[in-house]
Amino acid sequence: MIGLPFVYSLAGLAFLAFAVLSLRDASNPKRWGNGAFWGLLALSMLAGDRLGDFANGLLVLALVAIAGTGQLGRGSGGTSAGVRSERAAHHGNRLFLLALVIPATALAGTFGFEHVPGLVNPKQVTLVSLSLGALLALAIGLAWLRPHPAAPLQEGRRLMDSVGWAAILPQMLASLGAVFALAGVGNVVGQLMSSVIPDDSLIGAVIAFTLGMALFTMIMGNAFAAFPVMAAAIAVPVLIRQYGGDPAVVCAIGMLAGFCGTLMTPMAANFNVVPAALLELKDRNVVVRAQVGTALPLLAVNTLLIWWFAF
Repeated sequence: MIGLPFVYSLAGLAFLAFAVLSLRDASNPKRWGNGAFWGLLALSMLAGDRLGDFANGLLVLALVAIAGTGQLGRGSGGTSAGVRSERAAHHGNRLFLLALVIPATALAGTFGFEHVPGLVNPKQVTLVSLSLGALLALAIGLAWLRPHPAAPLQEGRRLMDSVGWAAILPQMLASLGAVFALAGVGNVVGQLMSSVIPDDSLIGAVIAFTLGMALFTMIMGNAFAAFPVMAAAIAVPVLIRQYGGDPAVVCAIGMLAGFCGTLMTPMAANFNVVPAALLELKDRNVVVRAQVGTALPLLAVNTLLIWWFAF
């Protein structure tokens, strides 16, 4: 049965290729740091379940040390900017069809694999379908554009070098959320909130929940990491048990409130820092500032939606 091992193996092989190509890039004065960083990440993907918790912890500390001491840099490998511009002008907007192959395959696989029982793990069907979509888009791109066989890996390495350590920030922050949940941070936050929320104030509890979701998401960079903390602090004990709120409404719209925090934080690197890096913008926070005007009204609307529909 195809599941997460397939996804991890695919990602691990890609990072391993990035590591090898980084080491061979003589134009990058920090190629050894890049090679070590992507190589360790590849090791965690390919053999993390066999390394054990302690070894994986050391691996993470090594990644932090490499990034924290400024050992990551950018070389001049990959297709030149002139060639990329020429090819983009030649193919035009048709290039976006390759990008659409990935979500289309993910959607088709998510609904299609359920009719082929035993082939794909139902719990990971979306991730597996997304990975298959990336492979399919790669195959179509190679057949259509006919680049050098190593070009996709070189371009992938160039993009990853542009993003740098921020590429793995979402995974790290999601792990932090799980650690916080196991450590009982939600209970501590709940006790603090109980002293702030007025007694018998439903709207006060709803505001505390949605605002807390947004703020914790801004700190952790990931609404999925913030949710266990705020669910244990307010959603379950107060909104659902005390006031009898609809769990589906509270949890679903609560996640949307967390996503409002995603729009306002550079910690959500994959949404806010990565685009700025890929576009080579001088100000890495320009995306965040552009989104605040949308995030704040949306947070207020989500708060009202929970108040109206959950009770």
